[in-house]
This record gives sequence, structure tokens and C-alpha cells, in this order.
Amino acid sequence: MAEDSASSTATPVSSSSIFNDESTALLPKAPLPDAQTNDSKYRQWLAEIWLLTKAAVPVILAYTLQNSLQTVSVLIVGRLSPEALATAAFCYMFAMATGWLIAMGGTTALDTLASTSFTGSQDKHDLGILLQRGIIVLSSFYAVVAVIWGFSGPLFRALGQEEFICVEGSKFLHILIPGGLGYVWFESMKKYLQAQAIYRPGTYVLLITSPLNALLNYLFIYPFGLGLYGAPLATGISYWVSFLLLVAYAALVRGHECWGGFTPRRAASNLWPFVRLAFLGVIHVGTEWWAFEIVALAAGRLGTITLAAQSVIMTADQIINTIPFGLGVAASARIGNLLGARRPREASRAAHCAAILSTILGALILTILMSTRNVFGRIFNNDDRVVRLVADVMPFVALFQIADGLNGSCGGVLRGMGRQWVGALVNLISYYGGALPAGIYLAFHGWGLQGLWVGQCVALYLVGILEWVIVGLSKWDKEVDRALGRLDAGEIRDDCAPGIGEVTARNEV
Repeated sequence: MAEDSASSTATPVSSSSIFNDESTALLPKAPLPDAQTNDSKYRQWLAEIWLLTKAAVPVILAYTLQNSLQTVSVLIVGRLSPEALATAAFCYMFAMATGWLIAMGGTTALDTLASTSFTGSQDKHDLGILLQRGIIVLSSFYAVVAVIWGFSGPLFRALGQEEFICVEGSKFLHILIPGGLGYVWFESMKKYLQAQAIYRPGTYVLLITSPLNALLNYLFIYPFGLGLYGAPLATGISYWVSFLLLVAYAALVRGHECWGGFTPRRAASNLWPFVRLAFLGVIHVGTEWWAFEIVALAAGRLGTITLAAQSVIMTADQIINTIPFGLGVAASARIGNLLGARRPREASRAAHCAAILSTILGALILTILMSTRNVFGRIFNNDDRVVRLVADVMPFVALFQIADGLNGSCGGVLRGMGRQWVGALVNLISYYGGALPAGIYLAFHGWGLQGLWVGQCVALYLVGILEWVIVGLSKWDKEVDRALGRLDAGEIRDDCAPGIGEVTARNEV
């Protein structure tokens, strides 16, 4: 998203002044040729890495706080018993691989379309149409998920889970159904603001609702006596409050400039391009998340302690994953802006800078996890058996952080290019074509939980390397044509909206 304000005029900025405040431009005007030739390639690459870092920080913070809502729930519930810990963590993982996936994967259609629209479209109200279209499409997707949650008990039995998971987990998800829709709408609203270069409100809102969520979880679980079932009720309320606060911010503070009012007829027209990108986004993100869900299901067959240790690792990984995923969102916006502005060379450089930055961050996370491996499990549970098993598996979890970073950044680049299907195909081949079956085989032939994570580690490195190679081989001039072609084809606007030929001077570079 171009870091213009929501006004129709952009203010040129130099690369050294990028992100001095929230209203500065993510996509600055191109410098004059003479100045451009004086800049070394080294400084240009450093400037791009710095720009992506500054863009990613508020996104990462927002996603971290967002995931902390359910993490806090797991921490509070975990004090009840190992069974309660396993049930809550398993249900939240299942929710992430289904309902949350609609929010996180489906809204990548907004990443693709909104970022290109903001630098390639004249009518700023297109973003309001996209928001309404996204809510219509993604709510329809979520309705399917709600039905699955409604029949989760028989589904869990068919998957061979422990009986307490089948009974208590099913009730847990039933209570969570209304809150899940709030999550989807909140994520859609956040993308609408990010498209206007308004990144911070999501963090501001979650700084309010995160402590509220912790308080509600404690009250519902212990003083009010709801036990395990207080957690989904508290989390659902927190998501709806987050959505309403974000709407209030947009209406009263900043963000209403791109809202042209409720236009259900326009929003409900020409749905197919959005449906297609949203569905591919769900598949792209989901093929990785589903692989981790399969690992969780396999862990459930290895015993309660193994499942509890897996729950600890996966709950932590959901927070850690916000770093590469947030960087991917920033990279997607940056690539979409550059393609819409007809700047293929800068888009190529931005793509590789995102991959380099993700590798650096992955190495940092690896170091932290390895240095805390022996005490990490005690954050969630005091059972010595769980803590020891977490420590045994942690080296494999730490090792794949570099590959996970590559997957997040390069996947974001592919989404910015509108090539979600490429990432989905790579995930399918890497995870389901070999690494996941191999990990399950090892798990049940002497390796236990470590075997499952060996498979995940292999898969992530295959995905990360393949996606970087695909990005490196991309023909960026053709990607510019494809991005502008999406505008001409009406994927952003309906047929009554202005075409590319009417783009204003604010988008010329």
C-alpha cells in the first residue's frame, strides 16, 4: 500500500526520510535520473531493506497482539490440567487452520488488489467497495467453516483423537463460532486501513483488547466458574470489540476518506475475481497451516504428554510466525505498489530484499529459541515430562525458522504479484508430496514427536528455496503488465469505474 494519506495527492519523499511518521509515503516518487545514478546499488539495497523493516514492524506487532488473544487463553486454561491445555490449544489450532485461515488467507486478495489499486486507480472509493466485497465473500467462506465446527465432534473421532478432545473440543468450537466472524471482519477492516497507509490503529486497538481479553478469560474461567468454556467466550467477545474499535477509529479519526458509503449493489457485483484470489490465498496459506494441523493430529495419537508438548510448541509458533507473515504482508503491499506504478526493476530488488531480511530475522529467532529450550515449556505448563519433550524437539523447531522466514517473505511477494496459485502449488508438492508422509513415518517408527518436526523442517526448506528461485526467475516487466491488466479487466472496480488511462498524476512516476 502506498504510504500516502487517504487524500488524492501524494507527497514525494526521499528514501532517507521514509517512515518518519505514519503519513509518509511507502512508495516514494522516483528520483531524478541524475540523482539515481549517484546512488550506489549498495545504498539502494540497504534503503529497501530499511523501508521493508519499517513497514513490517507495525504489521508484525498487530499480528502478534492478535494471536496473543488466544495464546493468553491457552496460558490461563493450561493451569486447569494437561487435558484442558491440550483441548484449548488443539481447538485454537483447528480454528486457525479453518476459520482464522479465512481471515488471514482470504484477505490476501485485498493485499493484491488494494495495493495495486492505490497506485493504479483514480477513484479512492474503490477501497470502500473492496472492503464491502471482501466482507461479503469472506463471510460466505466462513459460513462453511461454521458448519464444520458444528460437526467437529464426529470429525475429531474420525481423526482418532482422544475422547476428551472430541467432547470438550466440540463444545469449545460451538461457543467460538460467533467470535470467529468478528475475527474475519476485523482482519478485513485492518486491510482496508493498511491500503491507505494506516498501519498503527490495529496495534492501538489490540493494546486495548489484549488486556481486556486476559481479564475476561480469567473472570469467565475461574470466578464465574465456566472453566474451559470461558476461554472461547472471552476470545470471541475480544475479537468483536477489536472490530468495533477499528470501525470507530476509521469513522472518527482517520480512514473514512476512502469510504464512499454502503453500496451493496456495486460490492456484490463482479465478485468472481475477488473470490478467485481469496480462494487461492486460502489455499496458499492453508496448505502450510494444514500440514501443521496434520502434525497436531498425529501428535494426538502419540499420547497426552506428546499432545501437550506439541500444543506448547504450536501455540508459541503461532506467535513467532507473525514475524515472517507480517513481513510477507509488507512485501506484498510493496510489490503491488511498485507493479501498479510501473517500476519492475525496483519490484525485483524489493522482492530479494524481503528474502534477505527474512533470513536475518529467522537466524535471530533460531538463536533465541535454542538459548531458552530447556525452560521454554514452563511458560505454558509445569509438568516436567512436557517441559523435557519440548526441549528435545526445540532444535528442529528453531532450525526451520530461517526457512519459515523465506516462505513468509517470498509468499508475500507472490501474493503481491497475484500469483497465489504458485505458492499453493509449491506447498502442495513440498509438504504433501514427501516431507509430511516421511515425518509421520518417522514419528511412528521410533522418532516420536521429533520425527514429525523433522518432516516439517525439510518441507519448509523446500518451500522457501523453491519460492525464492521462482521469484528470482520472474519476468518483472510482464508482472507489471499483468498487474495493470487486472485493473483493466475490472478486478478492482466495476465496469462503471474509470480505467487505467484515467489515472491521475499522483500515480505517475
